[in-house]
This record gives sequence, structure tokens and C-alpha cells, in this order.
Amino acid sequence: MATIRSRVTAAYALALFGTMLAFAVALWTARRAAALQELQQVVGTYTNLAHLVLVQAGTQISPVVVDTTGEQQEPELRPPLRARLDAIPGYLVVADSSRALYASEAVRRLSVEDVDVLLDAVMRLTEDRPIATVRLSTDKLLLVGRFEHGEAGPVRRVVAARSVASVDFIGSEQFGVFVLIAPLVVLLSVIVAHMITGRALRPVDEIIGEVSALTDGRSLHRRLPHAEGDDELARLSATLNAMIARLEQSFSGLRRFTADASHELKTPLTVLRADIERAMSAGPRSTEGLVALEEALQETARMADLVESLLTLARADEGRFDLHREPVALVPLVLDVAETAQILGEEAGLKVSATPLEDATVLGDALRLRQLFLNLVTNAVKYTSRGGRVDLSLVRRGDMVEFAVRDTGFGIAGADLPYVFDRFWRADRARSRTSERGGVGLGLAISQYIAHAHGGSITVASRLGRGSTFTVSIPLHTPDPALPEGGEGAPEPDRKS
Repeated sequence: MATIRSRVTAAYALALFGTMLAFAVALWTARRAAALQELQQVVGTYTNLAHLVLVQAGTQISPVVVDTTGEQQEPELRPPLRARLDAIPGYLVVADSSRALYASEAVRRLSVEDVDVLLDAVMRLTEDRPIATVRLSTDKLLLVGRFEHGEAGPVRRVVAARSVASVDFIGSEQFGVFVLIAPLVVLLSVIVAHMITGRALRPVDEIIGEVSALTDGRSLHRRLPHAEGDDELARLSATLNAMIARLEQSFSGLRRFTADASHELKTPLTVLRADIERAMSAGPRSTEGLVALEEALQETARMADLVESLLTLARADEGRFDLHREPVALVPLVLDVAETAQILGEEAGLKVSATPLEDATVLGDALRLRQLFLNLVTNAVKYTSRGGRVDLSLVRRGDMVEFAVRDTGFGIAGADLPYVFDRFWRADRARSRTSERGGVGLGLAISQYIAHAHGGSITVASRLGRGSTFTVSIPLHTPDPALPEGGEGAPEPDRKS
């Protein structure tokens, strides 16, 4: 397969050759037209000179210059006048309305066939077309005629002619020069173009070498050298570096995700195996066996929750995060979540409040929105010490509605805030895996997907030891007044994939 370098070089050579050919044709056309014009002026000068000789001899005022006596069967000019016209070089014919009265020496030297062809062309000249060309057996002539209207004399036309061989020689000379020089110029241009193209594409070869070195996810930390300037290669390097950075982030996330998922599944599987072995070794219907089976059931439920969360995130990554959209009033939904939070907080000795609550309706999936709100409330209760507070609020701001969850819990360090919504992330990993507050670290990641799927966003503000505030913003739903709420003609719920 031809390389870009060879293709560019060939294209450049072809373009140069075509340009040279077009220039040569244009130059040949212009020079030939100029030479033909010059030849026409010379022949016209000879025609005017012959006409002047005839005028001075009195051709137009007296027929005595025409000799019709003696042995001549056809009229012709008198010898003195013929001698004067013989001094004009080239081909010259003086004729009346139907025949020649004089032919120069050059005409008389032609063959009989050529003389007939020439005289026929002379007689075909008209005042509208006084210029013509005629091809003889050995030459090609340019004719220029002049016509007279005197009634006394027989002379009606004076025609001079010259060979156009000099004009044709210009074309052949130029063609020879083009054939001689063009290959040398094209060969030189190919060499220069090949060198310039190789130098221009050298950074591309370097980029290819650098990219080829990125054979696996472990070498994605490498970056391409940034080319100076703002040309196409510099932008290509910057674009590839940005792509490699995204790939590095994706590979790192994939490795971290795999390691965390393996760890999260390994722990409950180990506990489940130990519980089953303990239940099997205990006596039938013994208390120890029942306790082991209950612990196994809890670990099974925890694993089921983990698998369900992983399945939800996998569907979201594939763009199959299903939403059953319909108008949803948020106040009843928040009150329901607040009631659940009060039940959870009562056991943990927390005070839960839900105020202020402003009426707001969004277009979304009620089950997913409840899951989003409940995840935030559960996290707030889970990471707030006994005697603390959890406050819920629902406030309209312009065309958005904000649901906020504030707690007085442990808080999150500033260095950890950028990773809050990462999968399997937890601020205190050692404690969260062993204490009763343990979780799988996927709730906030799922919450972020739900918020984005509803066209909204989720943010967090926190200070270590002073609690956290999670805020969800979702666009308000403005119903079309032309459509009834529900029933026939109402918009059908859609699904977003």
C-alpha cells in the first residue's frame, strides 16, 4: 500500500506537470496568435504597397495600364507596372472581378495545381472576409486582400500572401523546449517534494512510534511529545494525549472497580461459607445452627443488593437506564422518604425534620426518584452520630427544584470530595467494611446516574467533623395547557434508554 509520503509526492509531481503543460499550451497559443497577427500586418503592408503602386500608375483613372494588344489573349498590366510590382517580395495577385491581371514571380513558380488553388482562394475573398488561409501542396499561405470600387479601371482586388511556416515553427520550437525541460523539472520537483514531505511527516512517524508503545493499560501513563505551534500536528498530539488520559482513567477505574467488586463479593462469600459449615456441624434445630443460617441469609441479601447495584450501573453505562416518565409531585415523595428516615433515625437516636417543603412537580420516574432520595437520606443517617440531626428540604429555584439533605455527621475531608460519587468509594474504608455502617459504596454512584437521567445534577458540600449537605437539582415540569392532565389526549409516559 502506498504511503502518504509517496501519494503526496506523486500528486505534487502530477499537479506540477499539469500546470506546466497548461502554461505551455497557453504560452504557445498566445505566441502563435501574436505571430499570426504580426504576419497579417506584414502581408497587409505588402497589399497596401501594391495598391499604392497601382494608384501612382493611374490604374483607377485610366485603363491604358492594361495591355490588350499584340499576342495576349487575356488583359494584363503593362510591363513597366509589372516590373514595379515585381519588386514587392512574396506572393502578389492583382485581379479584376473574375480573373488575374498580374501574378508575381513567386506565384508563377508554383505548379499549375497550386496556382489554380491560390487564384480560387483569391477570388473567394470578400470585403467582409478579406483575410484567409490556403494550403498548397508544399506550403500554407496567409492571404490579405484589398478591394477597389472605381468604375473606370478594371482592377478590383489586390491580394498579397506570405507563408505561415514561421508561425508553425514557433509551436514546434516551444514543444521541443517543453519536451526537453519538462522531465528534468518534474524529476527535480519529485525529489524536492519527497524530501519536504518526509520532513513534514516526521512528527507523524514519531507519534506512530509513541502510540505503538502503548501496548496495554500499564503504559497509559506515557504521553506524546507536544508539538510546538498551533498546526494540525500539534492539535493531533493534544487530542491523542487527551484520549490517552481518558483511557488511563478508564483503565484505572476498571481495575479499581474489579478489585473492589472482588473484595466486596469475597467477604460475604467467606462469611456465608463459614455460616453454612457451622450450621452443618451443629445439631439439627440447634440454636447455633439457626443463628448461622440467619447470618447466611443476611449475607445473601447483602450480596443480592450488591449484584443489583452492579447491574443497575452496568445498564447505565450501556445507556439502558430505563425511566418511566410521568409527572411526579415531589412533596408526597419527600414526606414518604422523611417518614422512612424518621424510623431509621429513631433507632440511631437522631432527630429528622422535613422543612421547608414547596410544591413542585417534575417529569420523571417516581420509583427512581424515591431510590435517589432514599439513598441520600440513608447515607445521612448512617454517618451521623447519635444525638445528631438530619434535615430535608424541597425548594423551588427558578425553573429548577432542589432537594437537599443536611446532616451533622462525620463530614468528608476536602481531599475526598472529588471522589464521593466514584464507585466503591468510602471515606473510611476500614471502618465501613467492619462496622454496622458498612455499605458497598455504590449508592451515591447510582444516585448520580438517576439525577443525570432526569436532566438534573447532584452536588455535595461538606466539612470534616461538621456534617455534609447533598443537593439534587431537577428541572420543574410545566404542563402544556392545551393538553388535559391524564386521560385521552394526555402525553404517554416515555422510556429513556
